[in-house]
Amino acid sequence: MTTTSAPPTSARVRVQRFGTFLSGMIMPNIAAFIAWGFITAFFIPTGWTPNETLASLVGPMIIYLLPLLIANTGGRMVYGARGGVVASIATMGVIVGTTIPMFIGAMLVGPLAAYLMKKVDALWAGKIRAGFEMLVDNFSAGILGFGLALGAFFGIAPVVTVLSDALGAGAKFLTETGLLPLASLVIEPGKVLFLNNAINQGVLTPLGIQDSAEAGKSILFLLEANPGPGLGLLLAFAFFGVGIARATAPGAIIIQFLGGIHEIYFPYVLMKPVLIVAMIAGGMTGITTNLIFDSGLRAPASPGSIFAILLQTASDSYLGVILSVILSATVTFLVAAVILRASRKRDLEALESGADGFTSAVAENSTLKGSESRVGGLLGTATATKISNVVFACDAGMGSSAMGATVLRKKLTDAGVSGVTVTNQAIANLDGTADLVITHQDLTARAQSQAPKAKHVSVENFMNSPQYDMVVELIKAQQS
Repeated sequence: MTTTSAPPTSARVRVQRFGTFLSGMIMPNIAAFIAWGFITAFFIPTGWTPNETLASLVGPMIIYLLPLLIANTGGRMVYGARGGVVASIATMGVIVGTTIPMFIGAMLVGPLAAYLMKKVDALWAGKIRAGFEMLVDNFSAGILGFGLALGAFFGIAPVVTVLSDALGAGAKFLTETGLLPLASLVIEPGKVLFLNNAINQGVLTPLGIQDSAEAGKSILFLLEANPGPGLGLLLAFAFFGVGIARATAPGAIIIQFLGGIHEIYFPYVLMKPVLIVAMIAGGMTGITTNLIFDSGLRAPASPGSIFAILLQTASDSYLGVILSVILSATVTFLVAAVILRASRKRDLEALESGADGFTSAVAENSTLKGSESRVGGLLGTATATKISNVVFACDAGMGSSAMGATVLRKKLTDAGVSGVTVTNQAIANLDGTADLVITHQDLTARAQSQAPKAKHVSVENFMNSPQYDMVVELIKAQQS
């Protein structure tokens, strides 16, 4: 059964880019959140090894360190190191102006401060007398940071506090009334439409961290990250799917459940949109289970791997968290199995006629993510530029790009190619040092604007792209 859909609307694209920007601020700092989670897990009074002295690290980290890291990252994304400095200064005004962790404030004030610094610098660009550049740069940044910190203290902090309290109250209301499972009606379709970054990093993570700071754990970290629904869907395809979808499902399970890359199952839903019902049912089951057992995580689990989930699980929540994964996977599997069995005859007929629904879904997935792949230009024009630094770039520079980098590194090793560095990073962090940048199709234009001097390759699937073999052959030819 094949489906088609309209190209992404401009509104959807804007939301995706907004989610990408939010994710770009959070994801590079996930290690700090994990460190804070471990310190909390070990040393608070209800932790594994309570220690009053070391527990004093918890408060300053969540109040100062984490928001400042987010602000600095957001500032750097907008205006480099200079933007990061001004963003940090301005964010201190929000932090000191309130009594709650200012993650939302940092995500707002940081990029805004860097943008204003960029505009201020543009006012006298090229007009400063020689020898006074450093003086003007330092004082302009200091004065602007001073003003923005005061403005954030008196103007933005109260507004963000009200907004944060309102969002927190809404989440608390849904939790206490048992209505939180209804969040799956938004989260599961949003994930398949690549709005997971906006949902998770933009809303759930800041609220979850604030909730965890007060209660020692938060169910909000599990709303989007639970790998159970994705596991159930892929198991259903492994048993009842047809064609390429059935053949690829077992490998996708390893990537999704163990590796935590949930994007791998999106094409399976897109090939048969009615399967979103199974995903919603599984998501609701997982949330309901965690509500019943009052279970949660101490800190964000990123990526959404079962290993990351268990490492961040609160000491009193293992039963609930494990059951939420098992039950959500079971419910999704059962609902998806019914749907796949009901349409199996039609799917087999379509397969015999040469139409593979999964292939169409990958194309639809690419429609959500961009346009047609092109490597011919690379092979025709890149031979003059020796490729020694290959960068895989994606929204956050972690999940899918990390997988692609691993695949290409193995192909290069198998081909006997050495002396080539293959790394992964966020598009916003491309610094012009890459000789070749590999991205998903819709991200190529943004990558080209960020690294205009590099050669660029677009791919449809980071895990298995024919372009990789062409890149390997090109590098081999250059080295020989």
